[in-house]
Amino acid sequence: MSTLIVVGYDDVHKAEEVRQHFWKLQKDYLIELEDAVVVTHDANNKVKLHQAVNLTAAGAASGGFWGALIGLLFLNPLLGLVIGASAGAASGALTDIGINDDFMKQLGETLKPNSSALFVLLRKESSAPDKVLEELKGTGGTILKTSLSHEDEDKLQAALKG
Repeated sequence: MSTLIVVGYDDVHKAEEVRQHFWKLQKDYLIELEDAVVVTHDANNKVKLHQAVNLTAAGAASGGFWGALIGLLFLNPLLGLVIGASAGAASGALTDIGINDDFMKQLGETLKPNSSALFVLLRKESSAPDKVLEELKGTGGTILKTSLSHEDEDKLQAALKG
């Protein structure tokens, strides 16, 4: 079962900084991320999602490859590449994996202007929670939503406050 953690920050760039800490924790095999998205609410009152993986570009690349390969069979690889890349980009743009985009946009609209939030979906929690809390210690932020137990949520909030 996955664990959702949403932390809000008063700085528009702070959530991205903390996301880098989560990438480091994953690289050190302390956690397993399913998704990590930064949501920013800028001064113009616009909410933007900064996904970890650009599904449109990934879909266009794989669609282009397969389109060119199939086009090669019909002696027109360029046409196959164009059609495949278009279809792949369209399917990538319509695909939503991980955390629901509508949920993130709705919560992002509640943020103050010039602030950000980090949405993290953990596939597997840490086997060494003390190391995770130590890495996140003092990064600031306020927990907005979580599926952690009240006890674990309090430990995380205390670590964030540092």
